[in-house]
Amino acid sequence: MTPLPRPVRALVACALALTACRAPETAPPAMDTPPDTALLSAHAVTLAGFGVDTVRTVPWRESYAVPARLVLDPMTTQPLGAFAEGRVTRVLVQPGDQVRAGDVLVLIHSHEMMDARAALSRAEAGQSAAEVSARAAIAAGARAERLFAAKALSQAELERARAAAAEGEAELARAKAERERATALLQHLAGSGPAAGADDHEVVVRAPASGTVITRHVQAGAVVLVGQPLVTLGRVDGLMLLLNVPEQALGAARTGAEVHFSVPAYAGATFVARVTRVAPAVDSLTRTVEVWAAVADPSRRLRAEMFANASLMGPAETPAVVVPTGAVQALEGDTVVVVTEQRGEGMFLRALPVRVGRRTAEAAEILAGVDPGTAVIVRGAALAKAELLKRRSAAGG
Repeated sequence: MTPLPRPVRALVACALALTACRAPETAPPAMDTPPDTALLSAHAVTLAGFGVDTVRTVPWRESYAVPARLVLDPMTTQPLGAFAEGRVTRVLVQPGDQVRAGDVLVLIHSHEMMDARAALSRAEAGQSAAEVSARAAIAAGARAERLFAAKALSQAELERARAAAAEGEAELARAKAERERATALLQHLAGSGPAAGADDHEVVVRAPASGTVITRHVQAGAVVLVGQPLVTLGRVDGLMLLLNVPEQALGAARTGAEVHFSVPAYAGATFVARVTRVAPAVDSLTRTVEVWAAVADPSRRLRAEMFANASLMGPAETPAVVVPTGAVQALEGDTVVVVTEQRGEGMFLRALPVRVGRRTAEAAEILAGVDPGTAVIVRGAALAKAELLKRRSAAGG
């Protein structure tokens, strides 16, 4: 092997010496992760379905959780009863049908209908006879007046003729009144206008106003008495929330007060109603007061007789820093809220210890620990807490 030239051997020796003298390189120090924080990817955020709200300063309002029930407004619900006794021949509507004023609902075969038609026939015959008698009496009275003027009739005979004419007119008025009564009774039983398929012996029950058939109480063939329920009409868009408010919460039960409620059929959805009527007396057994609230349900998802969990909101008081109740979590002995910041397409979470004051079903008062305007996790806060606990456990291990 050919030896290297002396200048080259000198350069190699210097390079080796410099390499041996250089201090070994160390890895850069690792960044310390802040405690109780987590950085989630956009995919993880989408899977968690977080709901974010803001810490805000608003007038504090007490809230009272009370059981409630959705009912039809009694002011717009009308049960229709039979106004004649007989046998039901047909029921032409079913629950849920929309009807207009005057529509035929039920047909009842009744002897009262036959009696009413017979009474009308007698009244018409009596009126005809009274008209004939009245015309004759009036004509006789006019003739008596002429004879008396010609000195061919005595005063007594003239008075008798006048009395007979007056009696004929009175009898005609009585006959007309009897015919009007018989006609009105027949119209009451048969209704105004023809009823398709109804015979002369059937009482016709019609809708007094437009609405929805809520309940059908009878079937064809049933024998009914006067006043027995047949169908119930109402307005399904006029739902009311009936609350039984405890005596100690009466301060919040005022006309116009706001009520937030939820129903099992629509989990996570909150509906709003406003108090319209408050019962004037406290029930002596339950020590509660009935409160009626008009429901705002433009989507028409709610139905009568649903049970609900309601929160009656009290009057506004002094301002307070509040968060939704769902945002407050217990994290291994600490009371925290999980605040969030957007980091690119992901989300940065941090658990902040807070001091909580008053609580309601809707909101929690924050006395210290977080400032107004801070974004906090509300929906999915338990998932965020679980992620932070996992990171805390990993850090401890």
